[in-house]
Amino acid sequence: MKKNTTPLMSCTITLFIVLLLLLSSTPSSVFCRLPSKASDASQRSTYIVNVLPPEDLAFANPSALKAWHESFLPEDMYTTSNSLITGPRFLYSYTHSYTGFAAKLTKEEVKAMDGKPGFVSAIPDTIYPLLTTHTPHFLGLNIGDGTWNNSNLGKGVIIGILDTGVFASHVSFHDDGLPAPPSKWKGTCDLGTSLCNKKLIGAQAFQSDDAVATATDEVGHGTHTASTAAGNFVDGASFLGIGNGTAVGIAPLAHLAIYKVCSGRGCSSADILAGIDAALKDGVDIISLSLGGPSRSFAVDPVAVGGFRAIEKGIMVSAAGGNDGPSAGTVSNLAPWLLTVAASTNDRRFMATVRLGNGVEFDGETLYHPG
Repeated sequence: MKKNTTPLMSCTITLFIVLLLLLSSTPSSVFCRLPSKASDASQRSTYIVNVLPPEDLAFANPSALKAWHESFLPEDMYTTSNSLITGPRFLYSYTHSYTGFAAKLTKEEVKAMDGKPGFVSAIPDTIYPLLTTHTPHFLGLNIGDGTWNNSNLGKGVIIGILDTGVFASHVSFHDDGLPAPPSKWKGTCDLGTSLCNKKLIGAQAFQSDDAVATATDEVGHGTHTASTAAGNFVDGASFLGIGNGTAVGIAPLAHLAIYKVCSGRGCSSADILAGIDAALKDGVDIISLSLGGPSRSFAVDPVAVGGFRAIEKGIMVSAAGGNDGPSAGTVSNLAPWLLTVAASTNDRRFMATVRLGNGVEFDGETLYHPG
């Protein structure tokens, strides 16, 4: 007796058509990972990979963009053993500061990307040194007149500080007299509500070599630069009894958003870009970077590239001119769209008197006072 196979054939044809429709509706940027190849963790370095997304990803959400970025990487990068032994190799998917991502790769893995659609270049990570003077008085900033009065002491402005983090309980970061952050603020404070306030409104850590890093400052440089930019008024300040007066930042009523991209060893260019990326998403008005290195091509300089993206969004970027010299051509952060700042002179003197055993006295300067 002949069986009727029409329903089965109809079902098969229907499934085949559905499969064709699914394949035809898939974007041209089909995510196909590079072949897996075992690699020694000691041979891996951090690279910032510049890629050009296809048209169908031009307005993709961050998750879709990250998935496409991950498609450039070897298949074994997300195995359990790999992750447990060496830590995550995919570090950052940039959405605002740079067109690309950062990952730990071998030279062979970088070469394997060459020729893959969308790949432009891979830049080895660079470590930038930190850079770093009675400033308000020297600049003629006085309550009630001049620039301070015209700018309302920076009220309502959000300054993003990319540095070594912040010591949040420092008295310079009290929020007396400050309003709530502007409604445009979208950032977070990873230090907890007990440490963040209307002055210190955001704190995040971007340390690709430390998965458990917090935004707490363990060096002091970030706390120094943040308080210089926007520290609130602190009466009775001194250094070991010298230089008595009121400590205050340039914009004492501005809000601070802290992005920890540096440690005692310096600042990774991949982390710097991640910090700029977050600052642009969070809604800062100004980005301040007291870091930098030798002059290099703007195309491979994270401060220049990230700074350009910031300027496109109307965000001013202030970057330190550096501590190198006195030879020519030693200024850092030279991109013309950056506000490059440096100290030219300082009128502050810490006076002290030394009295010898025979009663003779000598006046001079010191940063140590025996009390």
